[in-house]
Amino acid sequence: MTVNKFIMRSALFTFVLFLFFSISSAQYQINAERVNQNLETLKTFGINDEGGNDRVAYSNHELDAREYVIKRLNDLGVEVRIDAAGNISALRKGRKGHSKVVAFGSHIDAVPNGGHYDGQVGSMAALEVMQTLVEQNIQTNHNFELLIFTNEEGGVFGSRALAGKIDEGTLEVKTSSGYTNAQGIDRLGGDSSTIFSVKRSKEDLHAFIELHIEQGSNLYDQGLDVGVVEGIVGLKWWDVVVKGFANHAGTTPMNKRKDAMLASAEFVLNVNRLAKSIEGNQVATVGRIQALPGAPNVIPGEVRMSLEIRDLSSERITEVYEAIVSSTKDINEKYQTTFEFSPIDATSPPAMMDDRIREVISDQAKRLGYSQLSLPSGAGHDAQDMAMIGPTGMIFIPSYEGISHSPLEYSTPEDIAKGTQLLLNSLLELDKMTKL
Repeated sequence: MTVNKFIMRSALFTFVLFLFFSISSAQYQINAERVNQNLETLKTFGINDEGGNDRVAYSNHELDAREYVIKRLNDLGVEVRIDAAGNISALRKGRKGHSKVVAFGSHIDAVPNGGHYDGQVGSMAALEVMQTLVEQNIQTNHNFELLIFTNEEGGVFGSRALAGKIDEGTLEVKTSSGYTNAQGIDRLGGDSSTIFSVKRSKEDLHAFIELHIEQGSNLYDQGLDVGVVEGIVGLKWWDVVVKGFANHAGTTPMNKRKDAMLASAEFVLNVNRLAKSIEGNQVATVGRIQALPGAPNVIPGEVRMSLEIRDLSSERITEVYEAIVSSTKDINEKYQTTFEFSPIDATSPPAMMDDRIREVISDQAKRLGYSQLSLPSGAGHDAQDMAMIGPTGMIFIPSYEGISHSPLEYSTPEDIAKGTQLLLNSLLELDKMTKL
């Protein structure tokens, strides 16, 4: 064989290989117009006069939205049910009868006067994936399960129930709608009396992927198509009490004061400084503060505030916390105050996404020609609890200027379509794998 013939044959083989991968990756196409139209319809359930979203968990707006989603799923002929925790489950059987499911989905509840994309993009993308499977008669090996989780915004309730992380106290927590979780899930068609039966085991889940808007500005600022999530940060909260001495604001000289507010002001600045001084992506926040006795003519004798630290590493959270606590020694000497730190039972450990699923998502993004970024999630998601059950991954799409939990929250129809296509392709690739 001459060199020229060899080069031509190699070039032809390379072209055929490229064509094969191009066709196989684009063989099943989602309906971009439909997924965005479904999202527009979903917006109507709870939209307020300011253009925001009042579809809080367990509200009448959510009941109406769920009825819409359930009707769409019933029309597809898949098995639809509401579990005891109020989660919507839609199952499409695979051809090999695997016991483990390939699952996907998100949530449709919102914060008061929130946006129309947080959770809702992932839910409508999941609906589109299911409709594509049915319409194009795509035969899967595993059962495919769509999940719409209950009360994500009020503490990822539905996914926590599946992970076995709720208790009787969780049921009595009152939500933004005025209902407790127990009352709310009963309104949705769940059953609070048997809720602990919904817990799933590691034998139930082959893989899970959640598509979500980033809720940050990394993808938007860099003009990238999708994010492959490394993990969901853990968080720890503390109540912080600063004690000084309350005294008359008019008669106490400036150099004689034990002002708890001054000490607190320096503390807040230290939290910001120390969080930025340690290498990494950790964040630390003081989000609540109260001065006592709270009178204009009284030097604050006590200040109560919050401290929150988030990172992908529990060790890094501890490192930042210890640095912050250490910094209070100088503050105490300067203002003659004392600091007390009390952990709040709101700890959430970091949840790492499965490396094999991350690789699948990244590879499929490359095949689709999408630019991508590997990044952590600074916000909590249902995926963090699903990761306790089985291999889990997350796909991010850009958020306009990083805005979220606001009526100004926005992702473009093009980005939503790209994310949905990547979700479908990734799920189908995972379906080919017999074991993760």
